[in-house]
Amino acid sequence: MTFELPKLDYQNDALAPIMSQETLDLHHGKHHQTYVTNLNNLLKDTDLAGASLEEIIKKTAKDNSKAGIFNNAGQHWNHILFWKCMKPKGGGVMPSELEKRIVADFGSIDKFKEDFIQAGVTQFGSGWAWLAIDNGKLIVTKSANASNPLVQNMKPILGCDVWEHSYYVDYRNRRPDYLKAFINDLVNWEYVASLLD
Repeated sequence: MTFELPKLDYQNDALAPIMSQETLDLHHGKHHQTYVTNLNNLLKDTDLAGASLEEIIKKTAKDNSKAGIFNNAGQHWNHILFWKCMKPKGGGVMPSELEKRIVADFGSIDKFKEDFIQAGVTQFGSGWAWLAIDNGKLIVTKSANASNPLVQNMKPILGCDVWEHSYYVDYRNRRPDYLKAFINDLVNWEYVASLLD
């Protein structure tokens, strides 16, 4: 199986000014493409060549000899979700089922957003902030580098990239401002709701 860079569901300038065209050109067109290219090269002639992306991530997560495969597979999977979780003029009101689940598990929408932003702000160095399903319960978590909640048998339904390439063009070192803008003005809540169990 050869992996490919997915097309975006929107134009590269459609998320501006929250996320600029320059950021999308670099992030989607260069960074994500590099993960895909590296992954395909690393998988050639291995026993993982026909496996799904999820299988590759789970099989290589704890194998240091396959760290290169894991890192590129993880970043490819993470970015596929990331692009889908955003839309032009995003944010706003959530579908009722998602809102109910978030209020049940966090107490309020504001508390969930606060926890999500905090996870992204406190992720030291490169990594991700997540909303995931863990045994039927919604939780906020974070992961370093290319890892994600799949490796802990959770189901990620919202991910925000906090690697510097995701926000430095638009926000410089203001990661908290980027996370606030992401959760309030970019998230495609309909897509996130579609991933609920």
